[in-house]
Amino acid sequence: MRSAAYGDIADPSQLFSRLETLLRLKARTMTEENIPPAKDCQSMSDVRKGVDAIDQKLVDLLVARFSYMDAAARIKNTRHLVRDETRKAQVLANVRRLAESAALPAGLTDQLWESLVEASIAYEFDEWDNHRA
Repeated sequence: MRSAAYGDIADPSQLFSRLETLLRLKARTMTEENIPPAKDCQSMSDVRKGVDAIDQKLVDLLVARFSYMDAAARIKNTRHLVRDETRKAQVLANVRRLAESAALPAGLTDQLWESLVEASIAYEFDEWDNHRA
């Protein structure tokens, strides 16, 4: 998850600032490329441009999310704290509630977030070990 481009950053808040700037630039680029909202798509090319732009934003958000896993690995003082089933259940419930309020199909986020949270935990274990190696 780490990029050589950000290797010069010692303070995590600087990394978050750079990521935020990157996300804003990406959003601006998406607008500049004239990617229409889904309701205005007139061709499959429009649809594909929109999907590709959203996928890029999702990857950018995953980079930001995993940077918090790195922070958690750095902050937690014992390895057994990495897996927190209470917090996992809370995250899954929060996302389910958000999805329901956004009128997404029932259960859509359950499997996605289960996989995301488990991947995050695995990453955090690796990072916990790396911080203490």
